[in-house]
Amino acid sequence: MPKGLVELDGEPLVVRAARSLALAGCLSAVVVTVPAAERDTFLALFPARTVPGTRVPVHVVSGGPTRQASVAAGLAVLGPEVDVVLVHDAARCLAPPELVRAVESAVRAGHRAVVPALPVTDTVKRVGTPGPDGAAPVLGTVDRADLRAVQTPQAFERSLLDAAHAAGSHRAGDEAVAVSDDAGLVEALGEPVWVVPGDERAMKVTTPRDLALAALLLRDDGVTHDGASVTRA
Repeated sequence: MPKGLVELDGEPLVVRAARSLALAGCLSAVVVTVPAAERDTFLALFPARTVPGTRVPVHVVSGGPTRQASVAAGLAVLGPEVDVVLVHDAARCLAPPELVRAVESAVRAGHRAVVPALPVTDTVKRVGTPGPDGAAPVLGTVDRADLRAVQTPQAFERSLLDAAHAAGSHRAGDEAVAVSDDAGLVEALGEPVWVVPGDERAMKVTTPRDLALAALLLRDDGVTHDGASVTRA
């Protein structure tokens, strides 16, 4: 099934992610891009066409063959009044509202492209081509002091993100050449991208182990959902 439909503590990741965005209090709407074949399934998760527990409108649109193409599809339905856009992964459903506000505020403060990120704590090696036995030679150790692991939501001035997607549209249809995040498209324009501190709760759910870790974070954070609101113990 699409990752957004996977449940965490009985609720789909996409619903949790949408609520975290909405509870930040700085968004006028949430656009959810989904596989075209599953659009009706996702629509059913938002029966009032709002984020559950809030009054923030939700628009569910069919995405494309790549992440880049899906974001472009979401941009296409935004009205001209939208001047700042946040791009988020449903898989990072526990990203807290304060992180959402941090990236949005940074754009409002004059930084046109902003991403949250955490310092890399592992030692990182640059390696060469593996041999017949699968072992690869180490070519060097990368200085991790300047490395950051990027998260979402990423925030952009609307006009800049539109321009970045237009310039990179030739890459959007092929997963092999499409960018893995929107900041990459902005970088390709030669525009600066700024980093603000990320949050460990904004981890990405990719494997069953990640899902189990997210459940632990959810429990430890004391977050419960009663069907209408989110409360913190």
